[in-house]
Amino acid sequence: MVRPVSTSLSPLGPGLLGTREAVDTVLADFLHAKARSAVDGRLPGEITQVLREFVFAGGKRLRPLLCALGWHAAHGAGGIGPLIRTAASLEMFHAFALIHDDLMDRSATRRGRPTVHRALADRHRSAFRHDGGEHLGTSAAILVGDLALAWSDELLHTAGLCPTRLAAVLPVIDAMRTELVYGQYLDLLATGRPSGATDVPLAVIRHKTAKYTCERPLHVGAAVAGAPYGLLAGLSAFALPLGEAFQLRDDLLGVWGRPDQTGKPALDDMREGKHTVLIALALQAADEQQTRLLRTHYGNPDLDEDNAEAVRAILQATGAGLAVERMITERYEQTLAALADLPLPDGTRHHLRQLVEQSVWRAA
Repeated sequence: MVRPVSTSLSPLGPGLLGTREAVDTVLADFLHAKARSAVDGRLPGEITQVLREFVFAGGKRLRPLLCALGWHAAHGAGGIGPLIRTAASLEMFHAFALIHDDLMDRSATRRGRPTVHRALADRHRSAFRHDGGEHLGTSAAILVGDLALAWSDELLHTAGLCPTRLAAVLPVIDAMRTELVYGQYLDLLATGRPSGATDVPLAVIRHKTAKYTCERPLHVGAAVAGAPYGLLAGLSAFALPLGEAFQLRDDLLGVWGRPDQTGKPALDDMREGKHTVLIALALQAADEQQTRLLRTHYGNPDLDEDNAEAVRAILQATGAGLAVERMITERYEQTLAALADLPLPDGTRHHLRQLVEQSVWRAA
């Protein structure tokens, strides 16, 4: 199969007004203020610190970048303070989504570090008998995620948007949140029960990644700038195939990615039995013996590296890996065609093209 050529999704450089650095400054100041105002006592301070450590443990800041690019696409003018704070609210919401996603997936690591529920369980394990530490870790991580959700609202409502702009942004935020929950629910239903049908994993990709990661952040930024509906439709034509290509690449990395680059164990997705387009295409093309091996090993929580290699071999032998690469290429070409049709400032077009290349052809 074709390997990605970029090792990471890097910031887009100083030409985008230092968006990542500005968003990180807003998040750091906000969380510092929350830590200082926390109720007296050790635990409230701890929960704030855990969230801060998670937010600054890495991450691509893709949604804030796209939010800023949506603003530029709509020829945003004036001070960028409200835009940056709005973009920061998207990153805080993403922290909520990841923390809860890791719980649902029972993931042990994120970005090369223990997930929030694992870190909290390890921190308090010695104080509890039996599995009390595990229960505390799970319960406390739910609270940390809930706190991130509440604070994403606070960041948005204190961003300094005028009433007209806030009224334009809020329906987009509401749609983004609803779509993410729908996608997550579909993902939960399908995990562990893969089939040869691609409609379910494609629906998960559309709601959980294409809309949430790409389309809605662009719409939010454009709404902050007062964009007309026609531009939002054009941004959707660009963002949806980009988001699908992004997730299809993620599915390949979940099987062939290097843990030192992806930040998570190589076997997590296979052990979970994620119903991806990749596994659906393999089941469509597999013979009886290959199907039996896939059904035996894919989704086995005790999957070892030897059997994982057998699964990888079937994914290649059935042509599923190459088929997904073709799907990525098709969506890449659709994205570029939509980008060419958008009436954008030259600098914005350049940055969007750069982001497309880094998103589609990455190795992490």
